[in-house]
Amino acid sequence: MSSDTTMAEPILTATNLSVGFMRGGKEMKAVDDISFSVAAGETLGLVGESGSGKTTIGRAILRLLPSANTTSEGSITYKGADITGLSKTDMRNMRGRLQMIFQDPLSSFNPRRNVEDIVAEGLVIQGRPATDRRERVKAALADVGFDLEAVAGRRPHQFSGGQCQRIAIARALAVQPELIVCDEPVASLDVSVQAQVINLLQDIRESRKLALIFISHDLAVVKNVSDRVAVLYMGRIVEIGTGPEIYERPAHPYTRTLLEAVPVVDASRKLEPDGRRTVMPSRNRPQSGCAFRGRCPRASTICETTIPILGQAPRGQMVACHHPHDEPAPGIAAA
Repeated sequence: MSSDTTMAEPILTATNLSVGFMRGGKEMKAVDDISFSVAAGETLGLVGESGSGKTTIGRAILRLLPSANTTSEGSITYKGADITGLSKTDMRNMRGRLQMIFQDPLSSFNPRRNVEDIVAEGLVIQGRPATDRRERVKAALADVGFDLEAVAGRRPHQFSGGQCQRIAIARALAVQPELIVCDEPVASLDVSVQAQVINLLQDIRESRKLALIFISHDLAVVKNVSDRVAVLYMGRIVEIGTGPEIYERPAHPYTRTLLEAVPVVDASRKLEPDGRRTVMPSRNRPQSGCAFRGRCPRASTICETTIPILGQAPRGQMVACHHPHDEPAPGIAAA
């Protein structure tokens, strides 16, 4: 069943996407049969704890996963065209429209190259003439607050973490993409710098009419930047909806667990322990039924035998749960 809740025409759609990695002769599913879409100009947030499959989804979209020991199923379409089976050459051309910003920009930079060469890298691959490249690099750097002449010859180690992330954003913008996957783009930055980068991304999205897939484990960050939010657990989307739907009336017990874990200043809004069990699942030993049932206080017999599928929750979002909640939840939603 589709997990999309927007009526806008999608620019990118993933259908029944699964990604597995072979370990010791066994396949471990990092992403398990998920479907979603992103509309032009929309920001879709992907949130979940470490190992939930967020980064794998982003890399699968751009075909950046290692070909060895990796299996994949399902399809990804861009503007209605299936890009799943594109050749390496065709996919390289497609990446002019689909770009990615990584969590650690320094690891994605060639330390021997200067800023101008780093930002122009995609344009060189596209075969753009030198004069066009320089104009695009100048415009992209200006969008993120840099003057080309002032920074062109400097190298990555001469910049702070926040400045490096702005350079990484400029590199993505230089090829004039229509969708950018932001993989934990502010996770390694100070809080004050995080706000600057988030505001920058929002301004660029609006001015360039970009679609963003924003990956993060930080619910507060995702809330501030996303039009819709998809919550992932053990490689599956367990809930997807608008910000108010997810943050004010989360339907899935796991979503509520994430919200309850967010520190709040007002102790009156902190939830009391609800008797949640703590039997953690393992990808090495997949269990039947719902993957969250070992941690869920609402689990019943059906949760042990039947995998829940996404369906309409009473409040409008889509949720994959046999016993969804229907009451408000305290936490950052009320902040």
